[in-house]
Amino acid sequence: MKIYVDADASPVKDIVISIAKEYQIPVILVKSISHFSHDEKVDGVETIYVDTGADAADYRIMQLAEKSDLIITQDYGLASLGLGKGCLVLHHKGFAYTNENIDQLLQTRHLSAKARRSGQKTKGPKPFTDEDRKKFKGLLEYTIQKNLNRKEGKE
Repeated sequence: MKIYVDADASPVKDIVISIAKEYQIPVILVKSISHFSHDEKVDGVETIYVDTGADAADYRIMQLAEKSDLIITQDYGLASLGLGKGCLVLHHKGFAYTNENIDQLLQTRHLSAKARRSGQKTKGPKPFTDEDRKKFKGLLEYTIQKNLNRKEGKE
């Protein structure tokens, strides 16, 4: 198992890195080259930079990810592709994308985009809160443990 983070605007990179280190799971941060940083290299964490194109990070993650890998993203399109490939996909607000909820999420995104194109104002995302952070951390730990138990035949 590897963890891929759609990392340009992700507020949970630090949580992912910390928890992944506990379980010795490699983390791959995929970022636009426009977010290049000279940060110190962290053991177990690889940073991959991609072109600045709108979906460049998404395409790179889908090239690299394999079945049962974990993807962290707020992008519903990437989440849908990841689910189709058999990946586990989490949103930083603390919910898992599933085959049961992805169609509704994509439909809502489509309707909002359509409304914006017609001149309507739509609400943006709510601010990321400490409660969201706690919820995400719990879900990430649960998801990793469940996946590791499945691989060991304990589930």
